Amino acid sequence: MAKKEVTSLESLAKASESIVDFSGHGTALGAAGYREASDHPDNCEFLSEPGQSISISPGQEGFESILVGVAWDNIKSKNSGLFGRWFKKVAKVGVDLDIGCLYELQDGTRGSIQAFGEKFGDFNDPPYISLSGDERTGDAEGHDEYLLINGKKWNEIKRILVYIYIYKGAPTWSEIKPQIVIDVPGENDLYVTLNAHDDKLSLCAVGELQNIRGGIKLTNTTEYFPGHQEMDRAFGYGLEWADGQKRPA
Repeated sequence: MAKKEVTSLESLAKASESIVDFSGHGTALGAAGYREASDHPDNCEFLSEPGQSISISPGQEGFESILVGVAWDNIKSKNSGLFGRWFKKVAKVGVDLDIGCLYELQDGTRGSIQAFGEKFGDFNDPPYISLSGDERTGDAEGHDEYLLINGKKWNEIKRILVYIYIYKGAPTWSEIKPQIVIDVPGENDLYVTLNAHDDKLSLCAVGELQNIRGGIKLTNTTEYFPGHQEMDRAFGYGLEWADGQKRPA
């Protein structure tokens, strides 16, 4: 992972590529694209500004499985060749955008879940959060990659910080328009949208789910960082990071 003093796009890109090679994590070239609030007025809630939050109360049986997915648009660029200029052809430029999280359990256990380092978590045992493999479905409908939270164990979880990061492709957040969606059965889908962008940085903390008296409080936390250590420090999870890998605090 890039060190704090390394912030140039070139250095970040090289660091990202080395991470991919080390982890064996392949390239996902997109996902079902960005959702507009105007297209889903009845069954979705959108948190479009940093600091916005929404709360969900559990039902009598508590929560079921909670899915946290990520969607974005592939970048469209005009073909620079002769025929491309004549026919105004456009091509989609693949961007590998992945999802991960930092978590804290009620007993004080803290850690991270992400494809890098093969930290896929566990659904049935602590931390009760698992990461799917990269589905590599490109532009097809559905989530390329998602976090699944065991809702029956929600009372064992204190908070979860969901982040997304660009492994390959320039960090042009404003063009790919990423957002995370939280699917809580029985509730409207919750979309957290990044309306603020920082194309100098390839890591973004998007939203935090907090356990408040057994319910879920989701907050749009949109903030960009040069690396995981800086993000961790900002949100106070207290992990130790070395060479891009989390170590117990």
